[in-house]
Amino acid sequence: MRLAALPLLLAPLLITPQALAAALSVCTEASPEGFDVVQYNSLTTTNASADVLMNRLVDFDTASGKVVPSLAEHWEVSTDGLTYLFKLRPQVKFHRTEYFTPRRDLTAEDVKFSFERMLDPANPWHKVAQSGFPHAQSMQLPALIKKIDALDPLTVRFTLDHADSTFLATLSMGFASIYSAEYADQLLKAGTPEKLNSQPIGTGPFIFNRFQKDASIRYKANADYFGGKPQVDPLVFAITPDANVRLQKLRRNECQIALSPKPLDVQAARQEPTLSVAQTDAFMTAFVAINSQHPPLDKPEVRQAINLAFDKASYLKTVFEGTAEAANGPYPPNTWSYAKSLPGYTHDPAKARELLAKAGLKEGFQTTIWTRPSGSLLNPNPSVGAQLLQSDLAEIGIQAEIRVIEWGELIRRAKAGEHDLLFMGWAGDNGDPDNFLTPQFSCAAVKSGTNFARYCNPDLDKLISAGKTTGEQGVRAKLYEQAQAQIQQQALWLPLAHPTAFALTRKDVQGYAVSPFGRQDYSKVSLK
Repeated sequence: MRLAALPLLLAPLLITPQALAAALSVCTEASPEGFDVVQYNSLTTTNASADVLMNRLVDFDTASGKVVPSLAEHWEVSTDGLTYLFKLRPQVKFHRTEYFTPRRDLTAEDVKFSFERMLDPANPWHKVAQSGFPHAQSMQLPALIKKIDALDPLTVRFTLDHADSTFLATLSMGFASIYSAEYADQLLKAGTPEKLNSQPIGTGPFIFNRFQKDASIRYKANADYFGGKPQVDPLVFAITPDANVRLQKLRRNECQIALSPKPLDVQAARQEPTLSVAQTDAFMTAFVAINSQHPPLDKPEVRQAINLAFDKASYLKTVFEGTAEAANGPYPPNTWSYAKSLPGYTHDPAKARELLAKAGLKEGFQTTIWTRPSGSLLNPNPSVGAQLLQSDLAEIGIQAEIRVIEWGELIRRAKAGEHDLLFMGWAGDNGDPDNFLTPQFSCAAVKSGTNFARYCNPDLDKLISAGKTTGEQGVRAKLYEQAQAQIQQQALWLPLAHPTAFALTRKDVQGYAVSPFGRQDYSKVSLK
């Protein structure tokens, strides 16, 4: 009996450190809202679903600044810009899991399904997303895409209602991920369509395994991935809201990558021999959205007064500690249509008080400041930032109550327009400047919920729309500069910062890079 048991006792000793080294744990800052990425608009959800589980027809290469092939090997665009013909990569496999066994490879029907569920109210999957499709709606895709045809198993054609110079780049965004129509049919027949959000299936480098809210997400490497099986297996997201705890876990090698570090943690990591710092200029803007539908915030003078009251230099020094550039408008300075001539609002409390008096609010008013509990790249210290704004507003007579709201609930309620002043951030994820304007300032985005200023103006809407109808960059730049001027004059945001994006890693992590868009790619990561 003892001899028979001996191999069992020795088996654990055969697991070498090299065998364990392939596991990659990433300390992330929050739980995703779900895994059906089309229903949501937060970067946290995109990272946990689209970035690891899914693929799009095309990707955006940040190094070259160009759209590159992904599920589509190549494409053709008609001279009038109304027809896009995509040739799909052959023999792309969908994930095989305990809850789904695919019977076929990716086809044009999967592409057709993935978009039509967002576009067609008659599609049985359209009503499954209870809060709608925020990106598709704010990007006005139902009005843009006239028809989608699966011409043969590997050829799909999009016919547009009108030319749109941003369309190809839009297809690289997380919400444009391609789903399995076969899996969707299986769920509908079983009467369990909600499982698309909790038991996802994609074609991506990793396969979903298990999710424990506010604790962890586990993925395993996809051996059938068309880009080659990832070298890390399993991949674990260790959900760790506190940045200090993320750093401690990294030091103890409980995580090999830690996202959204505090500026002080970046400085500390640079001094430690076992850690490395990855960084890039982020294509992002941190801001406070001012709800223009809530009186007295509906008055431009009041919104301008809030901008003038805020000591941005003090905020940047205290919260970002030298790791961000002051924001004057929605665009980061590395955007090709950035309006350099717009200097933004200076810190002028006296002028702010004058504007409040002009608006009939000499005695001030009461309002609320909404913020998240845990830090992120676009808001490293939510508590301190909210307190600084509260103090500056009090100096001009505005009494603001701070409300700290859990991230998922904050997003949901903000999309419904319940907030007054909202600490928020936006990451452009397709390299096009319109990716800031349409989702944040168009009338369609008020309805979809991503326009947190809740501002709809026909003149501004025309400028945004006109910018997409031409491929001439010079013409587009002039239109977008006019749009930026109107946004600043109306003071729809209190622009805060354009941060440097950082991630902390163990020294033995190779192949990881920080994306300026905040996207995450672990498919080429390895451990020494």
